[in-house]
Amino acid sequence: MSDLRDQIEQLEDKIEALAERAERCRKIIVFAKAVMVVGAVVMLAVVVLPIRFDPAALFGGMAAVLGGIVLRGSNRTTLEQTVQAMRAAEAERAALIGQIALRVVEG
Repeated sequence: MSDLRDQIEQLEDKIEALAERAERCRKIIVFAKAVMVVGAVVMLAVVVLPIRFDPAALFGGMAAVLGGIVLRGSNRTTLEQTVQAMRAAEAERAALIGQIALRVVEG
Protein backbone atom coordinates (compact mmCIF):
# COMPACT_ATOMS: atom_id res chain seq x y z
CA MET A 1 0.00 0.00 0.00
CA SER A 2 2.81 2.39 0.89
CA ASP A 3 4.50 1.55 -2.42
CA LEU A 4 1.40 2.68 -4.34
CA ARG A 5 1.29 5.92 -2.41
CA ASP A 6 4.98 6.54 -3.15
CA GLN A 7 4.38 5.92 -6.85
CA ILE A 8 1.39 8.28 -6.81
CA GLU A 9 3.45 10.95 -5.04
CA GLN A 10 6.25 10.59 -7.61
CA LEU A 11 3.73 10.91 -10.43
CA GLU A 12 2.24 14.03 -8.84
CA ASP A 13 5.73 15.57 -8.62
CA LYS A 14 6.30 14.68 -12.29
CA ILE A 15 2.94 16.20 -13.29
CA GLU A 16 3.78 19.40 -11.40
CA ALA A 17 7.19 19.65 -13.12
CA LEU A 18 5.56 19.08 -16.51
CA ALA A 19 2.96 21.77 -15.76
CA GLU A 20 5.75 24.24 -14.96
CA ARG A 21 7.51 23.35 -18.22
CA ALA A 22 4.27 23.85 -20.15
CA GLU A 23 3.79 27.27 -18.56
CA ARG A 24 7.34 28.29 -19.53
CA CYS A 25 6.64 27.19 -23.11
CA ARG A 26 3.45 29.27 -23.18
CA LYS A 27 5.34 32.35 -21.98
CA ILE A 28 8.06 31.85 -24.59
CA ILE A 29 5.43 31.46 -27.31
CA VAL A 30 3.87 34.80 -26.30
CA PHE A 31 7.33 36.40 -26.30
CA ALA A 32 8.05 34.94 -29.75
CA LYS A 33 4.81 36.39 -31.12
CA ALA A 34 5.74 39.80 -29.73
CA VAL A 35 9.19 39.58 -31.34
CA MET A 36 7.58 38.74 -34.69
CA VAL A 37 5.26 41.74 -34.44
CA VAL A 38 8.08 44.13 -33.51
CA GLY A 39 10.21 42.80 -36.36
CA ALA A 40 7.36 43.23 -38.82
CA VAL A 41 6.73 46.80 -37.61
CA VAL A 42 10.42 47.67 -37.99
CA MET A 43 10.51 46.24 -41.53
CA LEU A 44 7.34 48.09 -42.46
CA ALA A 45 8.66 51.34 -41.00
CA VAL A 46 11.93 51.07 -42.94
CA VAL A 47 10.16 50.36 -46.22
CA VAL A 48 7.13 52.67 -45.96
CA LEU A 49 8.09 55.70 -43.87
CA PRO A 50 9.86 58.55 -45.62
CA ILE A 51 13.04 58.17 -43.60
CA ARG A 52 16.52 57.30 -44.75
CA PHE A 53 16.68 53.63 -45.77
CA ASP A 54 18.64 51.62 -43.20
CA PRO A 55 19.58 48.12 -44.35
CA ALA A 56 20.66 47.15 -40.81
CA ALA A 57 17.19 47.90 -39.45
CA LEU A 58 15.55 46.02 -42.31
CA PHE A 59 17.72 42.94 -41.77
CA GLY A 60 17.23 43.23 -38.01
CA GLY A 61 13.47 43.22 -38.54
CA MET A 62 13.74 40.19 -40.82
CA ALA A 63 15.89 38.39 -38.27
CA ALA A 64 13.36 39.16 -35.53
CA VAL A 65 10.46 37.80 -37.60
CA LEU A 66 12.33 34.64 -38.60
CA GLY A 67 13.70 34.12 -35.09
CA GLY A 68 10.22 34.54 -33.62
CA ILE A 69 8.82 31.98 -36.06
CA VAL A 70 11.49 29.44 -35.15
CA LEU A 71 11.17 30.09 -31.41
CA ARG A 72 7.38 29.80 -31.52
CA GLY A 73 7.45 26.59 -33.56
CA SER A 74 10.05 24.93 -31.38
CA ASN A 75 8.23 25.75 -28.16
CA ARG A 76 4.86 24.80 -29.59
CA THR A 77 6.22 21.33 -30.34
CA THR A 78 7.72 21.09 -26.86
CA LEU A 79 4.42 22.23 -25.36
CA GLU A 80 2.48 19.57 -27.25
CA GLN A 81 4.91 16.85 -26.13
CA THR A 82 4.74 18.09 -22.53
CA VAL A 83 0.94 18.06 -22.53
CA GLN A 84 0.95 14.50 -23.88
CA ALA A 85 3.37 13.43 -21.14
CA MET A 86 1.17 15.13 -18.52
CA ARG A 87 -1.91 13.30 -19.76
CA ALA A 88 -0.06 9.96 -19.68
CA ALA A 89 1.18 10.60 -16.13
CA GLU A 90 -2.31 11.66 -14.99
CA ALA A 91 -3.80 8.49 -16.49
CA GLU A 92 -1.17 6.38 -14.76
CA ARG A 93 -1.85 8.19 -11.47
CA ALA A 94 -5.59 7.59 -11.84
CA ALA A 95 -4.95 3.90 -12.47
CA LEU A 96 -2.80 3.66 -9.34
CA ILE A 97 -5.42 5.48 -7.27
CA GLY A 98 -7.98 3.00 -8.58
CA GLN A 99 -5.89 0.16 -7.14
CA ILE A 100 -6.05 1.54 -3.62
CA ALA A 101 -8.77 0.03 -1.48
CA LEU A 102 -10.53 3.15 -0.27
CA ARG A 103 -12.91 3.05 2.66
CA VAL A 104 -15.89 5.26 3.32
CA VAL A 105 -15.67 7.39 6.43
CA GLU A 106 -19.01 8.34 7.88
CA GLY A 107 -19.75 10.85 10.52
